[in-house]
Amino acid sequence: MKNVPFKGVIAYPITPFDENDKVDINLYKVLLEKLIVTEAHGVAPLGSAGVMPYLSDAEKEEITEATIKQVDGRIPVLVGVSNLTTAKTIEHAIFAEKAGAAAVMIIPMSYWKLTDEEIIQHYDAVASKISIPIMAYNNPATGGVDMSPTLLKKLLKIPNVTMIKESTGDVQRMHYLKKELGDEVSFYNGSNPLALAAFAAGATGWCTTAPNLIPKLNVDLYNAIENNDLEEAQKIFYKQVNLLKFMVNKGLPRVIKAGLEIQGKYAGYLRSPLKPLSDSETEELKMILKNIE
Repeated sequence: MKNVPFKGVIAYPITPFDENDKVDINLYKVLLEKLIVTEAHGVAPLGSAGVMPYLSDAEKEEITEATIKQVDGRIPVLVGVSNLTTAKTIEHAIFAEKAGAAAVMIIPMSYWKLTDEEIIQHYDAVASKISIPIMAYNNPATGGVDMSPTLLKKLLKIPNVTMIKESTGDVQRMHYLKKELGDEVSFYNGSNPLALAAFAAGATGWCTTAPNLIPKLNVDLYNAIENNDLEEAQKIFYKQVNLLKFMVNKGLPRVIKAGLEIQGKYAGYLRSPLKPLSDSETEELKMILKNIE
């Protein structure tokens, strides 16, 4: 298997803001530290939960540097560097590598529908400018592009594209990748409700923001899979599945902010146009979290 620095639960921190709509970097470090000490196997700033598209270039760089400094080599860091243009994606990827990231994650963001060849050239151009591994991220719901299993297979021919994050919610795509590429592929589940099914399909890891709220259950699920204890894995998964579904349905940043506050932890503000959960949604989340305890 090619260079793959991640295995297990890769936790996604949220990006908190202060009352003046500025990134609250001190609070970010506090929230990030919780993910580290509760035994996430890696962290991935500047993903969907970190509202990466809502941040300026300077804010992205600030988050990248703060993450790597706070982690201080304890676990690997996967930095989201996606941008609409190839030039900007390269710029952020180079910055992440120089800052000390173990790998970068790229989703092909699109306004115009991109062709397969355009996507391949996009990844190839970034890969040619950095030496660390790249995770190709497929999430048409947020990026606007759905990369087929056939295209993902082609991307893996680029030397430092060594990982795939699949977030369509279609577990059959994971089975296809495993069947076609066997141990040559490391794929990661990004669809929270599919956590158990994805591990059963051979996923190397689970990229999730759930450890902000239920870190032990997330890690316990992975450990049960590693121990080949399917019965235990099912029990652990069923405890958390309602929360995982709620997170997807209501939006990761909103749910994590509300959930942290329910647990008595300050989580800052959201950046407009995002707004907090409604009162009824917050009450529903309270019940879900209470039933998990």
